[in-house]
Amino acid sequence: MPTGMISAALVTGNTVLFKPSERASLLGVLLTDLFHEAGVPVDVLSCLPGGPEIGRALSEQPEIATIAFTGSKDVGLGLWADAATVQPGQTMLRRVIAEMGGKNAIIVDDTADLDEAIAGVVASFTGYAGQKCSACSRAIVSDSIYEQFLARLRDTVMSLTLGDPCDPGTQVGPVIDDRAKRRIEEFIALGMATHRVVVRRTAEGPGCFVGPTVFADVGPDDRLAQEEIFGPVLVVMKATTMAEALEMAHATRYALTGGIYSRSPANLAMARERFDVGNLYVNRPITGALVARQPFGGHRLSGVGAKAGGEEYLAQFMITRITSENTLRRGFEST
Repeated sequence: MPTGMISAALVTGNTVLFKPSERASLLGVLLTDLFHEAGVPVDVLSCLPGGPEIGRALSEQPEIATIAFTGSKDVGLGLWADAATVQPGQTMLRRVIAEMGGKNAIIVDDTADLDEAIAGVVASFTGYAGQKCSACSRAIVSDSIYEQFLARLRDTVMSLTLGDPCDPGTQVGPVIDDRAKRRIEEFIALGMATHRVVVRRTAEGPGCFVGPTVFADVGPDDRLAQEEIFGPVLVVMKATTMAEALEMAHATRYALTGGIYSRSPANLAMARERFDVGNLYVNRPITGALVARQPFGGHRLSGVGAKAGGEEYLAQFMITRITSENTLRRGFEST
């Protein structure tokens, strides 16, 4: 994600101050080194690792014209609010490009190929241990196949290999740090106290592991269905019609990704027309957008700005200037 943001700013003629996440500072430094090795001058791209205070200080500098941010909704909204305050010495309005997460849903209707649907839902909620803004965190399933879906989902989740992420056979590794683990486990504890537990995996050994967990019979207004957990936790909800499923899918403040598994032309057409997300995936997982082929981004409280990976994304790092000239040039003689 920072590779795309940095590249877009550089190729449109800007200098870049790159503040990586304090939870992945080393990767930020290594990425910056790669850009320098590729020929980007050191005074054109600078890496400033550190904590949140670095980001706050940068966002207040009057010389900075554009802020490109990926992270939590609360931090993104704070940057958006701060950008509206003109600092002493500031000469232009600051622009904010923000990607602020999601609470993404996959709809599975009663015509869906369950082999594909189960595999797609599991890949979308457990990939990268659920630490993706595009990850599936809600499955909305037709009532006529609901229990069948849950049984097959449980079997599939139980078959996943948890362990060392350096092992090619591992399907679910640890989360990024202990802070993330504690937060995810707080949501799991809430779910175990209030909802039907379909499956709760655990993992032993070193590392901040959180096993894939699935809760059933969750309502659209429940906290587990509203807040971004950012871990391998899935809630399953029951719908009687396609219209009701879409209403449930829209019941959050986010609008990043979404998906549908169906073989019904009517339901697929309804999803294409009415599923209000930035990226809609049909009969496939909802993560793994391909750069240049599937420009990525959302709206509502999932973010603001053009989709990353598309041509219009570059325009956000430029200023449009219109030059009009009178070419008649009366009284001018060419030689």
